[in-house]
Amino acid sequence: MRLMMRWIALLGVAGLLCAAPQRKKKPEKEITQTLEVLPDPPAVIKADTSRLVFHVSPLSGKGLLSQQVREGIRAIWRTNNKAVVVKLRALVAGTGDMRRVQSIVSEMFSEKRLPLPVVNVVQVGVLPLEGAQVILEATSVTKKPVNPHGLAFISGQGASGPINAEQPSTPITGLTAKSLAGLRHALSGVGSTAADVTRVTCYTSSLDDYSDVHRMVATEFPHAALVIAQAERAPLAALVECEAVARLRKAPSSGLQMVNPPGLTPSPNFSQVAVVGPRQVAFTGTQLAFRFQDSDVRLAFDRLKSSLEQAGVSMRDVVMSNIYPLTGSIQQKVRAIRFEFYNKERPPASTMILFQGLPSLDASFGVDVVAVVP
Repeated sequence: MRLMMRWIALLGVAGLLCAAPQRKKKPEKEITQTLEVLPDPPAVIKADTSRLVFHVSPLSGKGLLSQQVREGIRAIWRTNNKAVVVKLRALVAGTGDMRRVQSIVSEMFSEKRLPLPVVNVVQVGVLPLEGAQVILEATSVTKKPVNPHGLAFISGQGASGPINAEQPSTPITGLTAKSLAGLRHALSGVGSTAADVTRVTCYTSSLDDYSDVHRMVATEFPHAALVIAQAERAPLAALVECEAVARLRKAPSSGLQMVNPPGLTPSPNFSQVAVVGPRQVAFTGTQLAFRFQDSDVRLAFDRLKSSLEQAGVSMRDVVMSNIYPLTGSIQQKVRAIRFEFYNKERPPASTMILFQGLPSLDASFGVDVVAVVP
């Protein structure tokens, strides 16, 4: 009887235990992945002309645009001897998304905890290697002066002619020779030589005789970082236009001079050479214009002006202007309007030819400048 009573008591306790409410486990919080917001490249960066050096990434035909941009940046880091990159200009060919260039620059420089450079991106028609989608031009600042007297920024020296529709290819070695002759006149006019040239960029209408053109330019300027690219896929005229940067052999009489050397046709719209002594200059990112009205052109220059003024620099002090129009009509509008902003009495050196595209489908032209810091 006692044994039975014990079993009954145990069963009752067990029942109470089973009936007791069990605590529910708190649901685990769902972990959501948030992507890091990358910083935008700066609109303006200042650097001293006495410490500027120039490098170009090697061409690669492997991989897509993103891979080639990454490889190009790594190559520049390997070759610039830890100089601080202040400007990257990407010439992009092919169908890759050009907007990725800026994102990749921000990502890679941020990962390395390096200051971001200003970024200029423009689409060209063709690069001189099958499969190549980008070439990068880098402007960097060294720890010690390498240009003690400053730099000369030389406008694009253009040579053009008609395209013969009956010819399967368009040789441009003759036009290249004319463009190089223009650079020689410019250098001579400021007391520099071919050995002083640190960067040359040549835009062409064709790469059919690229090997000959490259040999001509590289032989002429053996110490220069060199880029040769076809500006448009289907140009309407044969063209070679080479711009350059060169070390000065002697200090200029003033910190800034605009020079139109003998042998080069003077123009009211630009100076052939901007001579800048050892002083700070400001580099800007590319300001895009959208649509094709006069007001759209003015808005782009207004935004560029605002960026410079926030850095304490004036549009009146622009010394080199790179303009990337996509059509002849917008090119003419820019020519007519730019001196509402630039210094008409001291026009900057300039390169302005037609290009294939820009990082926005709505863009009509882009502009970036170099200006002296007061």
